[in-house]
Amino acid sequence: MVFADHAGRFYAREHGFPPMAGRLLGYLMICDPPNQTIDELSEALLASRSAIAGAVKLLEGAGYAARTRTAGERVDRVSLTLTSLEPRNLTSQLFDAYGALFREGLKLLDDAPPARRAAMEELVASAEFFGERLPQVLAEWRAHRDALRASGELSDPSGETH
Repeated sequence: MVFADHAGRFYAREHGFPPMAGRLLGYLMICDPPNQTIDELSEALLASRSAIAGAVKLLEGAGYAARTRTAGERVDRVSLTLTSLEPRNLTSQLFDAYGALFREGLKLLDDAPPARRAAMEELVASAEFFGERLPQVLAEWRAHRDALRASGELSDPSGETH
């Protein structure tokens, strides 16, 4: 499963995920049917049940995957969550927290020469900039995405047709 391997390396490199969690996430993006049992995931990814179960637990906790159980079934099914399609870790609250942290560091440099303060000042300014702009950019993206779905250029993940 080449795509799953690529996703595993990407999510390990960019987000610090264990490779199996990244592989599982990549597979969940493309698997058919979209709801898979632990055994099916284990077989498809050539991994142990315990490795898959651990990766599912991590992805569930991060909001990327969900377990469901249909009435009468004795096994959970794992699928990608629709909210996982949203950009991750891009909230104004995150940048507010960065700004607070960086301002704390800058305060420790009150008496330092400008060259010593420059990097921390830039970190504060960038956190404030992104914190202010991000809500607008995300709103623009959502409106753009909704227009693409309405035009048929993007499929609606809920299966609705427009």
